[in-house]
Amino acid sequence: MIPVQIRGAQLNDLDQIVRIYNQAVEAGEKTADLEPVTVKQRLEWLAAHPSDRYPVYVATIAERILGFLSVSPYRPGRAALQFTAEVSYYVDSAYHGNGIATKLLSGAIADAPRLGLRTYFAVVLETNKASIRLLKQFGFTEWGYLPDVADFNGREVGQRYYGLRVAP
Repeated sequence: MIPVQIRGAQLNDLDQIVRIYNQAVEAGEKTADLEPVTVKQRLEWLAAHPSDRYPVYVATIAERILGFLSVSPYRPGRAALQFTAEVSYYVDSAYHGNGIATKLLSGAIADAPRLGLRTYFAVVLETNKASIRLLKQFGFTEWGYLPDVADFNGREVGQRYYGLRVAP
């Protein structure tokens, strides 16, 4: 395990966050985006993640970001769902298998009470076995399955929903 520091993302981190996310896009079947995103496109996304409610966490060594995790609202504007959030995480491909996603997810779960959140869920492409293993290690269980909803150049892939109660 690499000794990374976890902290909240800042605007000047966005270029590295986008670089890591685009690695997942280019790898295929790690995210449902088919085209790389730009920093400009992700400015609004980052602004929609205030640190006191729906933060983006980054894992760093010195100034280099090795991965990130976002906590996003589930169906914004629907008050009955205000205590539920989606977690998504991505790790620089050069650092896969070094415990970075584990540290990010652990930190997000520990921070849930401060954020006023009770339930986390993750939406994972069924081909992303590493993410499925990680979620299960943290006690996430499968809550749903949407068969063949993602199309990667003619190859249809399902999505699995995993959930975890993170606070009483």
